[in-house]
Parts: sequence; C-alpha cells; structure tokens
Amino acid sequence: MPTPSATSEMSAASKDILSRVRRMVPPMLQHFHKGQLGRVAVLGGSEDYTGAPYFSAMASARLGCDMSHVICTPAAAAVIKTYSPNLMVHPLMRQTDPSTRASEASTSSHSKDPNSDPEHISSRVIELLPRLHVLVIGPGLGRDPLMQATVARVIRAARERNMPIVLDADALLIVQRNPDLIRGYANAVLTPNVVEFGRLCEALNLKVPDDAGETANVEALAKALGGVTIIEKGNQDHISNGDMTFTVDLQGGRKRSGGQGDTLTGAIATLLGWRKAYLDRLWEIDHEPLGESESLGLAAFGGSAITRECSRLAFAKKGRSLQASDLTEEVHTAFLNLFGQVDEDNERFSRF
Repeated sequence: MPTPSATSEMSAASKDILSRVRRMVPPMLQHFHKGQLGRVAVLGGSEDYTGAPYFSAMASARLGCDMSHVICTPAAAAVIKTYSPNLMVHPLMRQTDPSTRASEASTSSHSKDPNSDPEHISSRVIELLPRLHVLVIGPGLGRDPLMQATVARVIRAARERNMPIVLDADALLIVQRNPDLIRGYANAVLTPNVVEFGRLCEALNLKVPDDAGETANVEALAKALGGVTIIEKGNQDHISNGDMTFTVDLQGGRKRSGGQGDTLTGAIATLLGWRKAYLDRLWEIDHEPLGESESLGLAAFGGSAITRECSRLAFAKKGRSLQASDLTEEVHTAFLNLFGQVDEDNERFSRF
C-alpha cells in the first residue's frame, strides 16, 4: 500500500483515484512473456536534443514496461546508445540537410532524395508500429520542417491503428498548426506546459472567463479538441478529456529543471501499456472492470502522480542542484511509495 510519506499531503480524492490506477498495475506472473506488459517507443531525438528521448524512454523502462524503444535521427542515435544499453534505438528519422534551404520543397513527398522525403521516412517508422503498444511523440523532436512533416504522417498512421499516443514538446506545435490531426481521437494524451497550453488555446481561439473554475481551461481545450485527454501541468496538474476531470494534488519538488516532463511522458506510456494488458484481460480481476475512457484518464493521473513523487524524492536529496536525471533514479521508489508491491500476493492465472 502507499507509504505515509507519499500520501501525507494527498487529498482523500487522490488516494481513491490512485487505488483505481493500481487496478491496472499487472501482477508479476510466471506465465507472462516478454512484451506483454508494455512495448513503448519514443519518437524524437535530433542532433541538438538527445537527453529528452532518453529520459522519457528510461522512465518508461524503470517504471516497468517490457520493451523501450527510441526512434530518432542517426546523429542522436549514436549519442543515445552510449547513455544506456537497455534501450533499443532506431536511427530512422531525418533532419533537413543543412546545405539546403528549409523550404517547402524539403518536406515535399515529391523530393527525389528519399532522405528528404517525409513520405519515405515516415513509412519506415510506420513499419515499426505493429511491434508497439504506445507511442510517445515529441521529446527532443525540435522544429525542423522535415522532422515535423514526418511526425505528422506517423500520427495519422498511429491513429488509424487506434494506438495510444502521448504528445509533448514540439509535437504540440504540430497540433497547434493542425488541430484536426488529433481532434476527436480519444487515445491521444497531450502534456503541455503553461506556455504550450496557452499557444494551443490561442490557436483554437479559446477564451475562458477569468472567474471560471481552476479546471475550466483544460476542460474547454479538451472539448475543443474533441475529447482528447490533456494534462495541464502546473502547481497542480489538471487532467481532462472534457467529460471527466482529475486534479493531481501530490506534492512535488520545488526545482523546475528542464527534462522533468520527459519522465511524465514515459510514465504515462508505461501505464498505457499496462492499460492494454488490463483491457485484454491478461490476468483475472476481482472488481468491476474499468472502461476504456476511465482507464486512459487514470493512466494519465498515475503518470502525473509518479512524476511528482519522483520530483519530491529527488528534490529532498539534491535541492536546487536537481537535474532531470535525478528523477530517473527515483522512478521505482516513487512507484512503490504510491502503489506498494503488486506481485505474487496478487497471483492470477494468465489467459496466455
């Protein structure tokens, strides 16, 4: 069960929600085989940004997904492979050739060079999708026009497969420019910070009265995007799909170093992978089943709660010197603090 230190500042409502999140945490059964409890990929990582996809993928792995991939550019892949041998790194993405001008031609599907053709590049990424359960898009992506055009195609393909996607960082710029790309897609989770949230609202011409409730903005944005789930990050994280709203009131650390949001995307991704195993009934349950919509919101809540607990633990040790890598080291402890052990004492027979 959760530890007192993790829950002392938590509301009764949050404790109840975490108890429901815990239902999706799979027991460690002898019958399971590799890949059943989460196959996650992070699509991002470019010449200038190699830390973000690593932090996201490692958070996913440390939380407990079976297989964690990174899909990035060759330059980023060479670096990320040196960070950890535990990740599978695929150098499939391409950036605009710096010797050419960043023009419309550089992102045209009619380009003669396959490495400058987003249709060709995205097709290689899309070939990986059947091997995955969840796709995180955005960490370390950057704003290169070829990268952005490629990712837009991958988002469409993931949506066609009904694959859960988590969008963060510069992937949100794609949504800002083309909201219809994810509008109405219930398996999409967006994790904007305060600046990104404001830009999305502006792009959709949303104006919420100043005296509206504290969750009014995230509810309005989620509704405007047709029911996607949005995590409005802040002093408290507000989560909504327009119909169902949660507020995560767990205490976090007070240092706002870059990269902490990458732990969030990775944690959500693993919980979404576990959600698939739960919905597929890979183990027997002894409670009223959670529905698809509720379970997705609970996965978002759980990811936020784990990230905040990581931040709290890391800040207690590192103070103002805290860095994103310090959160990575706290993922397992944060999970245990919030959910306790979930293993042989909950033995259920797998159906496979």
